[in-house]
Amino acid sequence: MSKKTAALVMAILFVASIVMAGCGGGDKKPASTGAANVLVFAQGSDPRGLDPAYVDDGESAKIMTQIFEGLVRYKPGNTELQPLLATEWTTSQDGKEVTFKLRQGVKFHDGTPFNAQAVKFSIERQLPPNVKEDMPYASFTFDGVKKVEVVDDYTVKIILEKPSAPFLANMAMALAAPIVSPEAVKKHGDKFIENPVGTGPYKFVKWDKGQQIELTAFESYWGTKPKMPKVVYKFTKENSVRASDLMTGATDVMDGVDTNDIKTLESKGMTVIKSPGMNINYMGFFTYKKPFDNLDLRKAISMAINRQQLVEFLYQGQAKLPNSPLPDFIPGYSKDVKPYEYNVEEAKKMLAKAGYPNGFEFTCITYSNPRPYNPVNGEKLAAAVQADLAKIGVKMNIKSYPWKEYKQFLFNGEGDAYFYGWIGDNGDADNFLMLLETAQIKGSLNASKYSNPKMDALLEQGRTTLDPAKRAAIYAEAQKLAVEDAPWVLISHSLDMAAHRPNIKGFALHPVGIHWLDIVSKEAK
Repeated sequence: MSKKTAALVMAILFVASIVMAGCGGGDKKPASTGAANVLVFAQGSDPRGLDPAYVDDGESAKIMTQIFEGLVRYKPGNTELQPLLATEWTTSQDGKEVTFKLRQGVKFHDGTPFNAQAVKFSIERQLPPNVKEDMPYASFTFDGVKKVEVVDDYTVKIILEKPSAPFLANMAMALAAPIVSPEAVKKHGDKFIENPVGTGPYKFVKWDKGQQIELTAFESYWGTKPKMPKVVYKFTKENSVRASDLMTGATDVMDGVDTNDIKTLESKGMTVIKSPGMNINYMGFFTYKKPFDNLDLRKAISMAINRQQLVEFLYQGQAKLPNSPLPDFIPGYSKDVKPYEYNVEEAKKMLAKAGYPNGFEFTCITYSNPRPYNPVNGEKLAAAVQADLAKIGVKMNIKSYPWKEYKQFLFNGEGDAYFYGWIGDNGDADNFLMLLETAQIKGSLNASKYSNPKMDALLEQGRTTLDPAKRAAIYAEAQKLAVEDAPWVLISHSLDMAAHRPNIKGFALHPVGIHWLDIVSKEAK
């Protein structure tokens, strides 16, 4: 073969490879990447599964939100509730019965009807005696649910053991609460987790493990039809690779934006969305043992940490400085709560008052990888805090572990203090403040093992009070107590970030970490 012929062949092959890439050639690319009628969303990993009863991760929740619907849902941009599969609901005077009127004419993706029996089935499979150990959110979402009664085909009554203010917020969650097709669950059994059937705007097509999940618009959807006929969720582990794919047009939307990629993305015309995150990033003390059973010592450490500098320099401004464990958009948040302010001299005085005029030494454990509430990772955060504490004569030794191992060391109470965080589930104040309840020590959510009877009483009162104004007053007092007792140093509320190409319209992040793709459109380039 001559050089000229070889060059011609190579050119033809090169062009063919481009055409094939545009058509989805290659095992590792979605078959529809770049197509005008397909929306490609890139996220970091596969979901754990697609059955709301059996998963507890955000990657699953994002996809399930397109497939399933609950009785109620959050309003765009906040955690207020609005009707979905239920058109209205009423609560009995004693707060123990919630009756839902259901939307009529709704079908599941398998063609079977949505009705009160489907609601009863979806909830009761997660209640005793049916509930299984690997249903991670059942006990939380349906806490206090005693019984589900079918009143008629389109009316269902849920009976509670006692009044529960967070109950309705729980019913809007993407985990456990969505209504599934009873017939599909019976048909697929334990394989339903890979063959989901709901009433949502998109229905499941196929799942290529480690690569992508395909969804298609549900033609018989009861509501406004999706703007995009097809959605592909593409799984790409590295943040930087997702950013590169977005800029080249291989994908349309991505989440998990690295702070170091923001300027590059924006310079290439990409839209970077920064949304308040429903989370808290904190340093916790083991309050049940020395030395941090000493409140004055906890105050001293709190005053010695320059939280403002951490937000501005460690997080490059991509986080918010908290004054309360609650993000400011959560109902019941109090702007009047005042954390201990950064003051080195006052910290030294408080240290002496605590009985350590010459300083002291302690061990703090942390995690080695980034977390949604701490995108720079636990080691970098610990090192920054270590430098601050050295200024008041306190030596903080750091022990770091990979995330999976770290959680076990944390729950075993290794060391004296720790770094941790929380991502909210349902947008209710109780979901954050319960982490400081004595009852949560046994289940490990209360990692500090902090216990104060006054806090316990406030939380129980807030949980069973249905009047929003009265609840807000109760939670304002609980937030004040949480800050004064200082079981945590409140570091930051991390921003949730995503990015999309300039021809994508209507995409938005929601505070609970989900998104709705049926309202997203893709304009011609």
